[in-house]
Amino acid sequence: MFRDKFWWSIALTVPTLVWSPMIQQWLGFHAPAFTGSGYIPAIFGTILFFYGGMVFLRGAAREIKDKLPGMMTLISLAITVAFAFSLAVTLGVRGEDLWWELSTLITIMILGHWIEMRSISQAQGALKELAKLVPDTAVRLIGDKTEEVPMADLREGDVVLVRPGSSIPADGVVLEGTTAVNESMITGESRPVDKKPADKVIAGTVNGSGSLRVKVTGVGERTALAGIMRLVAQAQSSRSKAQALADRAAFFLTVIAIVSAVITLAAWLLAGSTPAFAIERVVTVLVIACPHALGLAIPLVIAISTTLGARAGLLVRNRRGLEEARNLNAVFFDKTGTLTRGEFRVVEITPAPGLSGDDALKLAASIEQESEHTIAQGVVKSAQERGLPLSRAEQFQAIPGQGVKAVVGGRSLMIGGPALIRQLGIELPPALRDALDRASSRAQTAITLIEGRAALAVLAVADAIREESHEAVRRLHEQGIEVIMMTGDAKAVADAVAKELGIETVFAEVLPEQKASKIEEVKRTGKRVAMVGDGVNDAPALLTADVGIAIGAGTDVAVEAGDVVLVRSDPRDVPRIIALSKATYRKMVQNLWWAAGYNIAAIPLAAGVLAPCGIVLNPAVGAILMSFSTVVVAVNAQLLRRVTL
Repeated sequence: MFRDKFWWSIALTVPTLVWSPMIQQWLGFHAPAFTGSGYIPAIFGTILFFYGGMVFLRGAAREIKDKLPGMMTLISLAITVAFAFSLAVTLGVRGEDLWWELSTLITIMILGHWIEMRSISQAQGALKELAKLVPDTAVRLIGDKTEEVPMADLREGDVVLVRPGSSIPADGVVLEGTTAVNESMITGESRPVDKKPADKVIAGTVNGSGSLRVKVTGVGERTALAGIMRLVAQAQSSRSKAQALADRAAFFLTVIAIVSAVITLAAWLLAGSTPAFAIERVVTVLVIACPHALGLAIPLVIAISTTLGARAGLLVRNRRGLEEARNLNAVFFDKTGTLTRGEFRVVEITPAPGLSGDDALKLAASIEQESEHTIAQGVVKSAQERGLPLSRAEQFQAIPGQGVKAVVGGRSLMIGGPALIRQLGIELPPALRDALDRASSRAQTAITLIEGRAALAVLAVADAIREESHEAVRRLHEQGIEVIMMTGDAKAVADAVAKELGIETVFAEVLPEQKASKIEEVKRTGKRVAMVGDGVNDAPALLTADVGIAIGAGTDVAVEAGDVVLVRSDPRDVPRIIALSKATYRKMVQNLWWAAGYNIAAIPLAAGVLAPCGIVLNPAVGAILMSFSTVVVAVNAQLLRRVTL
């Protein structure tokens, strides 16, 4: 709309300038004269006032109705004063009209708004780009046949075919096929994620080279992508402390500008200047004081920072939470599922002489693949993650309360806990006995691989620490932030995890309802605290902390307790949130200082304090300076995109 109005305003302004006596005098030319040509500036200026100026007049009416006069009010006052005075002069009142100043002023103001709207639109383009990720149609499977259907016809429970290189149309579970999926646009994960049967896939992500058959579990508003879009929109529209400060500053600036305009008019008239000159000073003051830059300073930074966060897998639900993150000096981490995987893994292997750790794990996993026990599955996944090929287990048999046995590669093997060792009466070598003691001291589960009456290896199984947790803790310590671990697990387990990660403060055996009180306890020491948890049993703690950071569990963005949601469930994203918070706040402060400082210097200049020195600004120049200030703020905000998180 502003773009179209700008080009039409240019077309209306040109005749106003060409037939303006002052412009002709300055440039030394004579416009064609004919009957009524002297009224061309008035006619085109009036048309432009109502066509181009109406958007400002309507905006002013809304501001006055809301009792929040601001940018639109000042612009409307300026163009109304210029129009009324020019019309009076045209109708016979003595003085010099301001038609050309009015026309150029409106045109430049419309150009400034076009630039502003374009900047905001580009910053908020994340929503449009997210919406484009979902294809318009999907290939639905019905028996052995396929049909291409619009997305609106897709239903939960349908099975869709996802061809190589195409976008996944809906959230779902893989039924058949293996591939690697590019999820960077959703989770920020740069590497393709391997997918196999039973794995979840996300609408809008891009399939790799494999073909998939996917059972649809979520469509439309029920997809993870839709949830992300809702959070992005909510964050971009949410208000912050800095925005409230900018709004108050804009209100006071409006009042100051109006008072300054009245004083300027009275001072110049009392000084004996012409009414035209005095009115021109008033119009220039009103224009140059427009809090355009103040109005743009914060919203544009908010839009850009929210977009940056979303692309990096950091979904901001509450702007105030993101602002507070820069002041943090303590971060609480829940252990299970946050610093650890929340799944069993083999964390230590102690083999007997003559056997490697990988060989021991391969034999153990080959047996355990036949078991559904959570510890057994942890052993199997550990072997798979190391890329170890498993052998087929034959004659598999569970030994109640002791373990399991099977034949692998012709070898009769058993695997189990201390009860199995006691039952067989096996004497463990010192190295394996020490391994059992270490596991016991850490509250880990230890299982022993046995062949005949010889122990081959001891495997310690526990909730494995995420590889990313080490870097997350290190980066937080480098930022001078204390890391605190809080868990309901036994103290021995918590201490073992904390020792490995370098965490000094640990609260163990804490019930979910006690977590909030622990946070209050630390806050009473004067620290600004963040809580990182899964958003379910940690909800009270997340709400109690100064900043609640909820683990999104991959694609679950419906976490209501946190200020920020980590889509990737990666603890390294916590220091990235703090970095984003500091960079965002820095840009907000820079923009506010520029916008406020500009007006402090510009209003006296517009009022004509340097007129005795021959420096006088007309309204059009004032509009250019005001627009320049807005452009500076917009460009500075865009530089936020260069920040490395």
